[in-house]
Amino acid sequence: MAEPGSIVPVLRSCPPGLPGGQPPTAGGQPAGLGPAELARAAALAPGPRAVFVAGRRALRTFAAELLDVPAADLTTHFSCPRCGAGPELSHGRPGYSLKGEPVPLALSLSRSSGWILLGAVMESRAGVTMGVDLADPAGMDFEGFDGVALTAAERAALAGLAGPVLLQERARLWARKEAWLKMTGDGLVTAPDTLDVLSRPEIRDLAAGEAGLPLYLRAAVAVSRTGR
Repeated sequence: MAEPGSIVPVLRSCPPGLPGGQPPTAGGQPAGLGPAELARAAALAPGPRAVFVAGRRALRTFAAELLDVPAADLTTHFSCPRCGAGPELSHGRPGYSLKGEPVPLALSLSRSSGWILLGAVMESRAGVTMGVDLADPAGMDFEGFDGVALTAAERAALAGLAGPVLLQERARLWARKEAWLKMTGDGLVTAPDTLDVLSRPEIRDLAAGEAGLPLYLRAAVAVSRTGR
């Protein structure tokens, strides 16, 4: 149960769709994307393009449904600590505007193994940000992961683990790191082995199967408490 006055995000998952995740098109272009998103999609190879477009279409639909407005009425308005904000950006913290005004949503998106996880804080207070992340334990099975991704304290916490349990814990910690860095807007400009996420009250691990996700994926959500 949420604490009184706490911010409770809305979470939604989207399973893998059509083969390759390729969405419908309009006039030869992926439907439902803004100009900056279309330009970014056009620069990608077919496989990554399909993944990118599916995620952005899902995010736009999610936001439109929460706001009860047509998805076509939303204009992309992403923000980046280094590049600024506006419809010309296709990267950074997700956002939209409606009739020239930013919509009252804090948004985040993550993709893994064909699945999409979406998160939103509705009627967000000024400065409140959030991040979500998905991680597949199968992607954590390589030598050197702990050295580049985990702090000394995190490595100590995983000491003695092996096999599937080790991979699950690696994925859990990685999802927490990514969710935190999306929340702050820092991204991987911050070296992951310098960010300890063993105990941060802003981060919550999603329970297995929460938000309709498959049981094998690990996921986390982070919501700022100070409006950073």
